[in-house]
Amino acid sequence: MTKKRILWTIFTLMGFYACYLLYVFVLSPKNNLQPIYLIPKDAVFIIESDKPVEGWQKVSDSDAWEHLTSNSYFSELTESIQKIDTVFKDQQRLFKQFDGRSLYISIHMISKKDYGIFYVLDLKKLAKLKLVKSYLNTLLNDDYVLSKRNYHGQEILELLDKRTKKTMYISFIKNQLIASYTHTLVEASIDQHKEPFLGRNLEFLRVNEEVGYADDFRLYIQYKYLDDYLGQYFSTVPDALERLNKNLKFTGFSLDLENEVLTAEGFSNITEANEVYLNALRASGTSERNVPIIAPKTTSLYVGYGFKDFATFYANFEDILKADSTQFQSYKNNLERVERVLKINVQEQFVSWIGNEIAVLQLTSNLTQDKDETALLIKTKDAALAKEQLDFVLQQIRKKTPIKFKSVVYKNHDIHFLSIKGFFKLLLGNRFNAFDKPYFTQIEDYVVFSDNPNTLKSIITDVLDGSTLENSQDFITFNNRFEQESSVYVYANVPLLYKGIYQEADYATKKLLTTNKDYFICFPQLGIQLTPEEELFKSTLVTAYQPVGMVAQNQYYGKPEVNKRHQPISKVEKEITEAVFNLKPMYPKDLNAKSYQIKYASGALKMQVGLTDGKKNGRYKAYYPDGTRKMTGKFKEDKQAGTWRYYNRDGQLVLKKRF
Repeated sequence: MTKKRILWTIFTLMGFYACYLLYVFVLSPKNNLQPIYLIPKDAVFIIESDKPVEGWQKVSDSDAWEHLTSNSYFSELTESIQKIDTVFKDQQRLFKQFDGRSLYISIHMISKKDYGIFYVLDLKKLAKLKLVKSYLNTLLNDDYVLSKRNYHGQEILELLDKRTKKTMYISFIKNQLIASYTHTLVEASIDQHKEPFLGRNLEFLRVNEEVGYADDFRLYIQYKYLDDYLGQYFSTVPDALERLNKNLKFTGFSLDLENEVLTAEGFSNITEANEVYLNALRASGTSERNVPIIAPKTTSLYVGYGFKDFATFYANFEDILKADSTQFQSYKNNLERVERVLKINVQEQFVSWIGNEIAVLQLTSNLTQDKDETALLIKTKDAALAKEQLDFVLQQIRKKTPIKFKSVVYKNHDIHFLSIKGFFKLLLGNRFNAFDKPYFTQIEDYVVFSDNPNTLKSIITDVLDGSTLENSQDFITFNNRFEQESSVYVYANVPLLYKGIYQEADYATKKLLTTNKDYFICFPQLGIQLTPEEELFKSTLVTAYQPVGMVAQNQYYGKPEVNKRHQPISKVEKEITEAVFNLKPMYPKDLNAKSYQIKYASGALKMQVGLTDGKKNGRYKAYYPDGTRKMTGKFKEDKQAGTWRYYNRDGQLVLKKRF
């Protein structure tokens, strides 16, 4: 009888437990929350996965991840993620039960120089089992202390790591587990879950809906807070990055990592402040990219705009601009003023010959070491018509203004000066305000503009030498990962871009960049493409990991820098020969200037020469750092002429040469 009673008791308890499970998983009312409702509203980035274990395994096994986690900064960024990775590996049987359940990871700025990471795991109906909380105890050992506290009626579990003195805060809200090492993020989630922000934001939801659930991970970016995040790395956020905040609201990507190539496919929506320009692009079709035909291999950043034809884009631009009568009237008044002063017609002299592609290039010059090298490329639909109309504009400038500039010929290409202040800002919008009073030349089917004539010379040289992106196998392979037609295309050569950012950075940023250089340039190419799709832009981002050693071998990914400060100095005075009269090329920026100077770092004059129409013409004088005369001579029509003299540091004449 005793055995029967024990068996009946066991069967009865099992029956009650089965009924309990039946109620929990089948009969109980459904009051689940969506994970996105619990993400605090100021998230900069959100990563989502419904296969967190399987997806994470693919990421953590990649060469790129192994390289990045050897970096102290990146290790700190991913510290909490790596802790979860350790738990995944130690408790695989437990966490495999969670695969197929949505995991969200979001990044939030918690101060000007620090961020916090927040996690949401959808337990679904497992959350109704009180046993779930007891699983936490199975993960703990003597190195952890578990305590509890109440916040606005919600229990928060505090898990203290006695070794690191860091505490993870965990709470269960209906079917969701939320966690963070930053208690304010958990508290913000509790405060807002009844009135969620992102989960009810129509712009975010539209992007979220279009992205779908195809790949292992999805990434969302909220541009409103992106500048705050970037502010921890830059004293002044670079213009190219700052414009993202002004142009876009949200981007959602579906992420795929295969063979060290990260491909992100998704959608973006635009801000009201910039919908005039981007809506005009969206309504004007797409075009095939041909800029690589003349873009040098030394291009660090290439931003291209494509449309069915410029006339269509320009008409759409004006139509959309009319929605704001004040803005439209100001725009028309400014253009009419230019037309009235110069007696030109913008439609006839510019719109008539512009084709279906415009691009802005930033590049490292082969001719000079100038910091800012930018060019505006406009494809013509008729190169002869473009020349005819631009010649007419130049003629009108000479007639109607005091500007007296003669064209300069460089390698059979005429370089002209377009002295219409701020014209491209008027015609094409604020994106082109960097081209204030540009020089220009025609190269094949493109008219190329730059405020620095040396940039034009550099592009001409590279095109003639065949040193263009079209002839770069690395670029061709990378570019083939994108559709060949688009509205917006951005390509970055990261090592070259790194050099440009380094030159412009303050001391603290330079120190950060130097320390982490290998971790920036290991993704040497980055591309982004936007293509219109209904009221959104279909968005594609591609980058690929390369070992730093391979990156350094490619001359167009940035030549190694030589620290001149540590070069050995010979104590034996070199023999002075006529080679001292073989001067390095000089490239004046201002082709209207009467002279060209170079100075030492101290500010002392190093060299001065007379100019005529950008060519060396007149007296040449060079000096030692203390101001002592070093060399004298004369140029005539850009060539050395007459008698040239070289002096030692004591001012004594030591060599002469007749040209």
